[in-house]
Amino acid sequence: MTRKANPQGTDNVLADLGFDDAEELSAKAALAVKLNELIDKRDLSQTETAAITGMTQPKVSQVRRYKLQNISLERLMQALVSLDQHVEIVVQPARRAHAAGITVAV
Repeated sequence: MTRKANPQGTDNVLADLGFDDAEELSAKAALAVKLNELIDKRDLSQTETAAITGMTQPKVSQVRRYKLQNISLERLMQALVSLDQHVEIVVQPARRAHAAGITVAV
């Protein structure tokens, strides 16, 4: 494997690493970070979190470890709503300052 002398990176390290679903994984990771912060702040066990969010305990465990391949964006958003969070999705035209893609701000 050869490397460029001065590789040009992007704002998305997952895309830089060649993940085909980098935007989705980044969005999932941002939501999971917020979800884990709320779980920690409320000092919830995985079982308690599962009961509140409607997720199974193994799925909560996956979120806690950031193993997000089998968890949908929708499921993460629903879990945040069940923990009294407001989730907002904004769709706007792509412009030069904001290229087409997915962005999650938490």
